Amino acid sequence: MPKAAFTFVDLFAGIGGMRMGFEAAGGRCIFTSEWNPWACETYAANFGTGEAIAGDIREQDEDAIPDHDVLLAGFPCQPFSIAGISKKNALGRPHGFACATQGTLFFDVARILAAKRPWAFLLENVKNLVNHDRGRTFRVIQQTLEEELGYRVSWRVIDAAHFVPQHRERILIAGFREDCGFDLNDVTLPSGGTKLRTLLHPEDGSEAAEEPYTRGRRAGVNPKYTLTKKLWDYLQAYAAKHRAAGNGFGFGLVDGDSVARTLSARYYKDGSEILVSRGEGENPRRLTPRECARLMGFPDSFRIPVSDTQAYKQFGNSVVVPVIVTVARAMQPHLVPEVKGETASRTAPVRRGPTAEPAALLP
Repeated sequence: MPKAAFTFVDLFAGIGGMRMGFEAAGGRCIFTSEWNPWACETYAANFGTGEAIAGDIREQDEDAIPDHDVLLAGFPCQPFSIAGISKKNALGRPHGFACATQGTLFFDVARILAAKRPWAFLLENVKNLVNHDRGRTFRVIQQTLEEELGYRVSWRVIDAAHFVPQHRERILIAGFREDCGFDLNDVTLPSGGTKLRTLLHPEDGSEAAEEPYTRGRRAGVNPKYTLTKKLWDYLQAYAAKHRAAGNGFGFGLVDGDSVARTLSARYYKDGSEILVSRGEGENPRRLTPRECARLMGFPDSFRIPVSDTQAYKQFGNSVVVPVIVTVARAMQPHLVPEVKGETASRTAPVRRGPTAEPAALLP
């Protein structure tokens, strides 16, 4: 096996979308953390190399995590509690990241960055992270990464429609321990995009049937994905009611020439955000889990060992793989310090804000 260009850890790993992106850029994963058992099942089915998947990151000792070059984390955004900071300022008390972010999952990212000092990181989250709590949440994150931990940070909201036929805006936050000239805003994205017909089952025999998603000689979509009359009537009535009220709520009906709305983790409930038209007078259908995988940029070789409900949740929570591939390849030339030694040591000191003390860096 050829030596990897760099090593990385995969935190809040989900089903491995970020891992796939950084493996494509020449990296090797040396530690994985994911708490959801069904996501772990899918992850192991596709990346099973014998190593255990660590569970809840809150229960992992940061010092026990192996040294690595890059930290990856698609961390969930829980509300940040920054109440009391003004009071602490008035009292002259420190409020480093351990205080400002304690109780959120971002804190676990920060404590691992502080302990292991990787050369770089890439974080992913929902677009609304930028505006949450009038921007104060994102300012806490920026201050933690830049002022407390000393990383050079850039961020960018990217719409996956550059890569797949789905509007899906997500924020990526990249950081390097030293100024290497990398900026996410300099990463070139493809233009033009694609349409849904590139990933929908053709149902003409040109692809092999894949039970339980497609069946028969022509690999037709299993009828179970077609909406029942009761559900279709309900969705139409619901949309009509909200249109009359001047609201934009309703289902999203698509065909081969469409670019879909964002696939969500709730897609398993009724599929309403992306319903595939089956022609005039016919009830539409949901995407199959395989089509969802394609919509998220996963190859057809990606195994789906779980139920449809779990698969829909997993793909709805995933990153879009080609987005991460593009960013990883742009970061790759900067991922290993040019000169290894004291100047690039993982023991480089943590920077602290003007009011922070060493104790503020500990949980």
